[in-house]
Amino acid sequence: MPTTDTTTDTSEAIFIGKGEQPAWLTLALANRHGLVTGATGTGKTVSLQVMAEGFARAGVPVFAADIKGDLSGIAEVGESKDFILKRAKEIGLNFQPDQFSTVFWDVFGEQGHPVRATVSEMGPLLLSRMMDLNDVQEGVLNIAFRVADEQGLLLLDMKDLRAILSFVGENAAQLTTQYGNVSKQSVGSILRQLLVLENQGGDKFFGEPALQLKDFMRTDRDGRGMVNILVADKLMENPRLYATFLLWMLSELFQELPEVGDPPKPKLVFFFDEAHLLFNDAPKALMEKIEQVVRLIRSKGVGVYFVTQNPVDVPDKVLAQLGNRVQHALRAFTPRDQKAVAAAAQTFRPNPKLNTAQVITELGTGEALVSFLEQKGMPSIVERVLIRPPSARIGPVTPEERKAILANSPVKGKYDTAIDSESAYEVLQKRVAGGAAPADGSGGGVLGQIGSIVGSIFGTNTPRGKLSTGQVIARDVTRSVTNKVVGGVVADLGKSVGGSLGGSIGRSIVRGALGGLLRR
Repeated sequence: MPTTDTTTDTSEAIFIGKGEQPAWLTLALANRHGLVTGATGTGKTVSLQVMAEGFARAGVPVFAADIKGDLSGIAEVGESKDFILKRAKEIGLNFQPDQFSTVFWDVFGEQGHPVRATVSEMGPLLLSRMMDLNDVQEGVLNIAFRVADEQGLLLLDMKDLRAILSFVGENAAQLTTQYGNVSKQSVGSILRQLLVLENQGGDKFFGEPALQLKDFMRTDRDGRGMVNILVADKLMENPRLYATFLLWMLSELFQELPEVGDPPKPKLVFFFDEAHLLFNDAPKALMEKIEQVVRLIRSKGVGVYFVTQNPVDVPDKVLAQLGNRVQHALRAFTPRDQKAVAAAAQTFRPNPKLNTAQVITELGTGEALVSFLEQKGMPSIVERVLIRPPSARIGPVTPEERKAILANSPVKGKYDTAIDSESAYEVLQKRVAGGAAPADGSGGGVLGQIGSIVGSIFGTNTPRGKLSTGQVIARDVTRSVTNKVVGGVVADLGKSVGGSLGGSIGRSIVRGALGGLLRR
């Protein structure tokens, strides 16, 4: 951390603001995660933007959800308005307008590049969470994934999932003897929930080309980190979909990135706005896995910063992992509010000069209590700080500016056109059209029927369950290359193959659901 009283970001730390002393966020400790809290209108978004700008200057890519659209202004040059110049003068900052290379993403593909994942990547655990399934229904969904996984039926989009569920329901009696009780009523309930998810826009999220997370890990020509903004105003209409989607992204990062220990600066910083939605009504098993990911993803070089109204929104075991804190004002109008303020004050290392609980209620807009990790990994004494003004624009971009940014995006054209590959839906449709295969011993029963169909499609009479690993890989490589030629999509071949192989080479049925941590 800098020892001189300067307000310029360095290669080691980001200048956040100033009270009696400058407040610095040390880059080498930024992957120890953080928390930005405060009541609505107290300046959380501005603090988030200041931190995002600092990371980008240091060459660290940033991903942030933009709930209200205000964060999009980071892509445009800031303005020297009177209130900005006044704040800069108060903290001794020489204000220099700036802008940052930005990529916009949108699950619905309306205000940014589409974000897609395959059904198999999402996995049954997170899908169950997304559709609010009970334990029995989640069990049936796991069976459906198992049947598809063992038989090489690719689950890419919603119609694939509906097709495999319908197949499981129609053959419930046979499947029950092998996998346990399969209730047609449970299948029907899942299909109804699937319809609700589709109506909320889930059908646009599931499919190909699937997002490659390396596209978040970019720097621009000047060596600055790219700022990836998820347009989330419409996504927030379904809070469960929003929270599950961001959790899926964290789990994918955990699975795909190599171990790096404690790097001199993070490889990526992930801001999770409205973080309380992740924890609301989460079942115990899921909470345990969230805690594990937050604890362990640090070693992958990823810093996770939760943004919410109050520290009590975050479970204690997760809160204990968040070393860097920015606390904006809280209001204490009710007894419950007063308890929340007291709880927030207790999360800081005490400062003899401050009555932390009292100061939390007195903070003005753009003012915060700050405690960042020091060089030895200990939290600093809490300080009352004026947050520095952002260098880029405060407020949203215009539709014309957004359009121009998308037109010059480094991933333009890569995700914009959906691809409908041959997968479970098409295979099962051919089965129906061609008539049922014999259900005797030679066909291996119901599952053997599926295997012979897959074999005929990919040029072999060997049932899918008996294909060699080499045959499986050859089949999926052919499919992957074909997709690239037909769709004109430039994507990483390794991820495409990895997303298609399924259990044939030992992938768990919970592929993508919190990475390797959820393998059972």
